[in-house]
Amino acid sequence: MTLKDLNINKNWTLFLDRDGVINKKLDNDYVKHWVEFEFIDGVFDALKKLDAIFGRIVVVTNQQGIGKHLYRVEDLELIHQNMIYEINYLGGRIDKVYFSPYLDSENHPTRKPNTGMALQAQKDFPEINFAKSIIVGDSLSDMEFGRRAGMPTVFISTEKKKDDRIDLQFSSLIEFAHNL
Repeated sequence: MTLKDLNINKNWTLFLDRDGVINKKLDNDYVKHWVEFEFIDGVFDALKKLDAIFGRIVVVTNQQGIGKHLYRVEDLELIHQNMIYEINYLGGRIDKVYFSPYLDSENHPTRKPNTGMALQAQKDFPEINFAKSIIVGDSLSDMEFGRRAGMPTVFISTEKKKDDRIDLQFSSLIEFAHNL
């Protein structure tokens, strides 16, 4: 499969993971405050290009740091407000951010790899068709989320990884965007 084979257009939805795709991950920690949030190089250009291609762009992110009481929902919402503002200001777009605050051990329906956040997005945007959606993430949990929802998967990593749940792989969001 190649991206060209998918015939992606404005009828498609892009699901993006956050940490490791949009912003840099912290070593053995969570992004708890806006001052800790650092965009990955090329993300603004990527999202500007992706805005012109996809009808919807949504972020789906597990945030178990809330469940561990390391930060509050209000802290996360402020991070997301600032993130969206910066992206919009520089010509990109995020239609909505969905997050799951639950611990991995809870196996909550909204926590990836479960598809609850995809179903929430479809409820908010009824035009979303999972057969015309794609997930871009940096974990096998993101890839499993895509498989369960029936959408192609794009793995972001600088190291090649072999796994049946990965359809395509790129080193960054900007490399993915340039290949569309």
